[in-house]
Amino acid sequence: MDATLHARLAPLGFATPPAQVHLNLSAPDLVAAALRRAEGVLTDTGALMCDTGQFTGRSPKDRFLVQDALTTDAVWWGDINIPFAPEKFDRLHQKMVAYLDDKEVYVREAYAGAHPASQLKLRVVNELAWHNLFCHHLFLRPEATADTTWTPDFSIICAPGFHADPATDGTRQANFAVINFSKKLILIGGTGYAGEMKKGIFGVLNFLLPHQRHTLPMHCSANVGPDGDTAIFFGLSGTGKTTLSADPNRGLIGDDEHGWLPNEEGIFNFEGGCYAKVIDLSAEKEPDIWQAIRTGAIVENTRFVPGTTTVDYANTSVTENTRTAYPLSFIANAVEPSVGSVLKNIFFLTADAFGVLPPISRLDKSHAMYHFLSGYTAKVAGTEMGITEPQTTFSACFGAVFLPLHPTRYAELLGQKLDEHPDTAVWLINTGWSGGSYGVGQRMKLSYTRAMITAALTGALNEVSFQPHPVFGVDMPTAVPGVPTHLLDPRHTWTDPEAYDRTAAELATKFVVNFQKYAAFANDEILAGAPKAELVQA
Repeated sequence: MDATLHARLAPLGFATPPAQVHLNLSAPDLVAAALRRAEGVLTDTGALMCDTGQFTGRSPKDRFLVQDALTTDAVWWGDINIPFAPEKFDRLHQKMVAYLDDKEVYVREAYAGAHPASQLKLRVVNELAWHNLFCHHLFLRPEATADTTWTPDFSIICAPGFHADPATDGTRQANFAVINFSKKLILIGGTGYAGEMKKGIFGVLNFLLPHQRHTLPMHCSANVGPDGDTAIFFGLSGTGKTTLSADPNRGLIGDDEHGWLPNEEGIFNFEGGCYAKVIDLSAEKEPDIWQAIRTGAIVENTRFVPGTTTVDYANTSVTENTRTAYPLSFIANAVEPSVGSVLKNIFFLTADAFGVLPPISRLDKSHAMYHFLSGYTAKVAGTEMGITEPQTTFSACFGAVFLPLHPTRYAELLGQKLDEHPDTAVWLINTGWSGGSYGVGQRMKLSYTRAMITAALTGALNEVSFQPHPVFGVDMPTAVPGVPTHLLDPRHTWTDPEAYDRTAAELATKFVVNFQKYAAFANDEILAGAPKAELVQA
């Protein structure tokens, strides 16, 4: 065993294996180890409840990319992709290996990518047993008989107990996540937030896949209908992505990260599990997630109802970013393998708190690329401290923080995919407000939004007429089964149409101002999807 471990760990910088190494433990064994080490406790459903410590979410300002010959001219450097010197990475790596030398560690071998041609072989070294369980759930699990003595395509060393010294290690503070594309290694320390590992690999795939096999990486959920028609859902927090992609009549391909393959190969899930928010979770609102939180699952940063081991999902005393992690197989209608056929429908979800955007509209190629690059939604009062009125939020490609390349690279690739698949329909769905902005109008009923998505999925909108929105240029259907017609043109829902026009112009201006940072890099087709300039200036 020592020779086998040495062969596995030596390329990761371990001259000799750490004091005690556990290799590819089963989920029950990892739960037992976590309990033995007091890393968590069991809930009344059998799930393992763990805390992530000081950090209850990702720390974007402490995420770095090594700047070297491979990345200098390729990466979109700035506040999102912060450069890190190769020599500092090497020193940090050595210090982490030395820190783990006398520790009990957990090693896991897994895959990222359900399509064999675009798959990464992974090796993960964890200080915590429950983190290794998280990797068991979120990455794809090899067959029991598979030979995993491979040379990994990428590796992770994650040691929450190791804290960097900013003065000598080049980090901003004691926690860090550093990706080295040349050495194919991610270092994570000083944080117990497990999501840093999965998002680190997502960032790796966002760098590699556009160059390899012309594959578009996407921050989206995906499902497939009984006839094999695949749909994907993009959307920032609060837009309803998880809720709307969970459809009992359709199989779940995945809930967060996918790739769109070239030609007729379709899409595939990057992951083997789900990492879902559980704030205010109930069996009525999210029955699939509720049922998945059982023996083997993880819940993060939750608290019990006093005197019980029942999770109080309304408790936000630790964070509002409470989460659960479980294998995709815990979802009854999950598709295995998690791949889908050629895309038929793409949905961009936005919660427009200004009440301007139509509840459903169809996008041509230019508008699809423009709105993909914009990645718009709005926050409302109560969602974050200090927000008292609607605020726009733009995140390129609905996941700017995970994009190593310039966002226009992904938008152009989306446009190329739409050229290859002219029958793929792109829809903009506003799950936000109608009849006025937040505080005046009403939020769109979930039943109406579901009816609109169903109409798109079933082809019921193929025979209806459309009319262009006067400011944003997107095409609004004149009829949708099960939805009152007056809701389809948002201007008709306002008691003061002139107030609507002013608000629409103001929102369009916000789009244009946000887009200025991309304009010099965007091609003419993308620019053609912008709101009408003369109306923006009105």
